[in-house]
Amino acid sequence: MSHYIAPALVLMLALSGCSQSAPEAPDTAANETQEEETTPRVPVETQSVSVENVSAYYRTTALLEAPEEAQVVARVTGIIESLHVEEGQLVKAGQKLATIDPKRYRLALNKAQAELDVIDQELDRLNAIANQQLVSQETLAKLEFRRQAALADRDIAALELEYSSVVSPIDGVVAKRYVKRGKMAAEHEALFHIVHQETLHGILHLPERELPRIRLGQEAELTVEGLQQVRLATVLRIAPVVDPETGTFKITLSVDNQEGILKAGMLSRARVRFDTHHDTLVVPRMALVRQDLGHAVFVINDGQAQSRAVQLGYEDGERVEILEGLEAGEQVVVRGQHQLKDDAQVEVIPSLQLAAQR
Repeated sequence: MSHYIAPALVLMLALSGCSQSAPEAPDTAANETQEEETTPRVPVETQSVSVENVSAYYRTTALLEAPEEAQVVARVTGIIESLHVEEGQLVKAGQKLATIDPKRYRLALNKAQAELDVIDQELDRLNAIANQQLVSQETLAKLEFRRQAALADRDIAALELEYSSVVSPIDGVVAKRYVKRGKMAAEHEALFHIVHQETLHGILHLPERELPRIRLGQEAELTVEGLQQVRLATVLRIAPVVDPETGTFKITLSVDNQEGILKAGMLSRARVRFDTHHDTLVVPRMALVRQDLGHAVFVINDGQAQSRAVQLGYEDGERVEILEGLEAGEQVVVRGQHQLKDDAQVEVIPSLQLAAQR
């Protein structure tokens, strides 16, 4: 009978051991819950995926030029008697800029007119007796030729007297004054530089691969260092040839400058708009995380960060178009995403608090 009692004791001891160890399971589950609650949350800043218009641009630099400018030169020699304008002053076409001493040219005109008057009197006298056949036709012809030469001399003298008054050939502003009153001005010497700046031209050179994407009237934006305002421009001209040495072609932009803020010679940053996608998904560029196979963003869902691969479209400054991978209204991480991994617990806080924590 002892052979039957021994196995029974072993079975009772095994069951008692199991019954003592069973209550430990609730303690393990509680520990795991406590660990989850004490896991630190990563502070992040988020923005919503918005629906906006986004454009594709070509970015380059543009030199601003005046469409009209004139180098006003002296057409006659003489002393600068007076100056009537200064640098920066607006002038109209035909407005007097300076006066060269006209005395010599006025006397030359009087002399030429007197010589012409003498020839006219002689010609009238000979014509009066020509009917009496007292004067040959050859004499009359020679005198007529003399009159034509004297008339030309008179007109030249009158023109030189007119040239002693230096006038502006175009509307514009005096960009530079090269002379002073009392200075001797030589013929063809530069006196003033006049530029017309109510409309300016921006000169760009684009790679030949962009030629099919450029058209007349296309919009562009110009930004000048120190000026906060972006100026709108349009494509005015497209060069018909490509420079074989640089592989670029020239385009000319027209930008309105009625206020006179822009100046000829300024260097500006230009963005030529190629195309626009309307009502498309847009996120800030800072939300992107570069990966081996492209880009991704972290989307917040129930307090957890989830990595989402995205396909990019047009890029416009700090805005990037999303073609695939997101939906409108989703919250994407724009700061703190480089500390995240999939399913990480996050705490969304305002940007000022996030900057203070850093």
